[in-house]
Amino acid sequence: MIPERCTFCKGTLREGKTEFIARVGDEIVVVRDVPAFICDRCGEAYYSAEISQKIDTVMKDVHGGRRG
Repeated sequence: MIPERCTFCKGTLREGKTEFIARVGDEIVVVRDVPAFICDRCGEAYYSAEISQKIDTVMKDVHGGRRG
């Protein structure tokens, strides 16, 4: 469930797109244009359950050695 306000700074969340960045070993994985709710004050991104599941799938593929 997406909160109405940012849990860090209480800013307003707006629909937009962001980058998901993660370190895997010595490499950095970047997924661009990820739909998210983004805080208009601090930029913190919140993902829906569906998007989180898609990110998890991508990360499992990366950890398993598949790249796309």
